[in-house]
Amino acid sequence: MIPYSRQTIDEDDVAAVVKVLKSDWLTQGPTIAEFEKALAEYSGARFAVAAPNGTAALYLAYKAAGLKDGDEIITTPNTFVATSNMALICGTRPVFCDIRPDTYNIDENKIEKLITPKTKAIVPVHFAGHPCEMDKIIEIAKKHNLLVIEDACHAIGAEYKNKKIGGIGDLTIFSFHPVKPITTGEGGAILTNNEAYYQTMLRLRTHGIAKDPQKTETIGKWHYEMLDLAFNHRVTDIQCALGLSQLKKLDKFQKARERVANYYFEKLKNLKGVVLPTKLAEIKHSWHLFPINLKDASKRKEVFDYLQANGIGAQVHYIPAHWQPYYQAMGYPKNLCPNAAAYYNAAISLPIFPSLTTEDQDKVIDLLTRALGKEHQ
Repeated sequence: MIPYSRQTIDEDDVAAVVKVLKSDWLTQGPTIAEFEKALAEYSGARFAVAAPNGTAALYLAYKAAGLKDGDEIITTPNTFVATSNMALICGTRPVFCDIRPDTYNIDENKIEKLITPKTKAIVPVHFAGHPCEMDKIIEIAKKHNLLVIEDACHAIGAEYKNKKIGGIGDLTIFSFHPVKPITTGEGGAILTNNEAYYQTMLRLRTHGIAKDPQKTETIGKWHYEMLDLAFNHRVTDIQCALGLSQLKKLDKFQKARERVANYYFEKLKNLKGVVLPTKLAEIKHSWHLFPINLKDASKRKEVFDYLQANGIGAQVHYIPAHWQPYYQAMGYPKNLCPNAAAYYNAAISLPIFPSLTTEDQDKVIDLLTRALGKEHQ
């Protein structure tokens, strides 16, 4: 089976993890801060806070931003449910904005009409690794005194107008799941230029506990104070050792993903039955996903099943978040975002990862062509 994505691990990664396993620190040690520093420097942000997964990173970012009961965020339905779920966990209602029909990102021209007195943040998702139209989103946010919290779980290494994703919005979330551009096994991080958010997230990821240097000096080094009700969202040195090693190779991984994407573009450009993904000017795509749309949506299941049956681990990203039973029970209309529905109904993600060979791509392309049938070739 050729999966839609997979990790790329080499001996340097293994050695980095083994070094930590043989050290005195498996968690709460120096490798975490080292990884955070490298991540912030790479992404052009002042601060980074590592987390055990992207979902935890979203939660920490939302809590640090002060999202609470009765608030609203504006986000996209074309995302994994964690983006909106973590808002709900904070008591905040997600308001879903429809997507652009070209990039499948949030439609920046439809955001402003959804703003209410309860809106506290805009949460764009850089779907598949294609950055959203950040200038317009930030302009709207400033006009209405809103935060911009970027879900960049697909987009580490991507760029918007020569700026790395990670240092643009108020808070930016990365994921390091094995299918993502780099991996820590499971893992995530939040990037910010705001020191207050940074300090709050450090506290929130460790049960809301802080240590005041003056009090530890006068009372004792054991002294600590719980200032917030929070979870254990700590990350391990083992994860961060892998992350550090992977981060050094991110640019190489990105070039390999771009090679894979370009090969698909070249070989599929004349295939009449598919719409290839859009890449707009002034952006650098991370190519976390290679999502195609079938011109005949009624063939999606047939094509998907054929690929799967023949060893191609195609996938679909994503079922619109508000279509999920939980959201339906909350009263979200299913026809809320017609562009997102149209995209989803015809969507298939083809395999893309750095070690994917052209021979494997040729197999994917051949099987996709066969599945579509002569009338769509």
